[in-house]
Amino acid sequence: MVTINKDAKLAADVLNVAEKSATRDGAGKGLLEAGGKNPNVVALAADLSESVRTHLFEQKFPERFFQVGVAEQNLAGVAAGLGMSGKTAFIGSFAAFSPGRNFDQIRVAVCYNNSDVKILGSHTGLTVGEDGATHQMMEDIAMMRVLPNMKVVVPSDSNEARKAVLAAANDYGPYYIRLTREKVPTYTTPDTPFEVGKAIELCEGKDIAIFGCGTVAYDCLKAAYELEKHGISASVYDFHTVKPIDKETIIRSARKTGLIMTVEEHQVAAGFGSAVCEVVSESHPCRVVRHGMYDSFGESGTSKDLLKKYKLDTAGIVGKALEAVKGKA
Repeated sequence: MVTINKDAKLAADVLNVAEKSATRDGAGKGLLEAGGKNPNVVALAADLSESVRTHLFEQKFPERFFQVGVAEQNLAGVAAGLGMSGKTAFIGSFAAFSPGRNFDQIRVAVCYNNSDVKILGSHTGLTVGEDGATHQMMEDIAMMRVLPNMKVVVPSDSNEARKAVLAAANDYGPYYIRLTREKVPTYTTPDTPFEVGKAIELCEGKDIAIFGCGTVAYDCLKAAYELEKHGISASVYDFHTVKPIDKETIIRSARKTGLIMTVEEHQVAAGFGSAVCEVVSESHPCRVVRHGMYDSFGESGTSKDLLKKYKLDTAGIVGKALEAVKGKA
């Protein structure tokens, strides 16, 4: 029987969540809230304000909003200056452009100077759907987690995205918050604990530990129920923070199950799964199976069809976990 962690305070009927919202929506609400609490919070956009939900802040605090136009390098550079001048600067764009197009400015102007800049990278992963491979950013976690001073947060639903923005606003230094366009089940609640660098145990198991990063964490939880039908007991964790990563939870899971599976809507190379492997190899070696995009680009299609094709839906996660337990993955 799947045992949901009561301390996670998830939605009551967690397998049949009616409410759906994109993580970009939660982030927009969080930014608006942060702006109301702190007059030093400012926001910048690169001609995509409504798409990344910074328009909510723009409407409420127009004097603290800066539209730089289609110039993502300037977006990061201007924000870096503001961040070193006593402001907490949030910048928003598609992740394909920020950090995809302004990596140098983020590296040098933001991170090297440890400027107080928070990057909202939206429209990530396969769920960008019909926009196709060029906009389906699946390399950004790798790009951002390698940078000194940068913290990387990947919310699993809109509630977490709101909390992530608020946490970033209260913590000095560079942040990358990875967001999605597609509406996904809001399976956590306002009462679900959230702490940067601390994974959330969703359910307890003994045969395999499944670590979900981003919106796929919910599918990992649903997969645990399907795996139970195969006689497999899976623990599932929501790893909303990639950096700093929760080493304690990783090591404890390695000792308990001896088998970890990571799931991410991102390239498996250098992404979340690789970060887990680094901890395991240095602290408590065990088998780790990484699941995500295997050295390939996406394509145009509906979110549902793409997740199914690349086996990142519930059924695909179940199949990969069965292979892992049988030693075939």
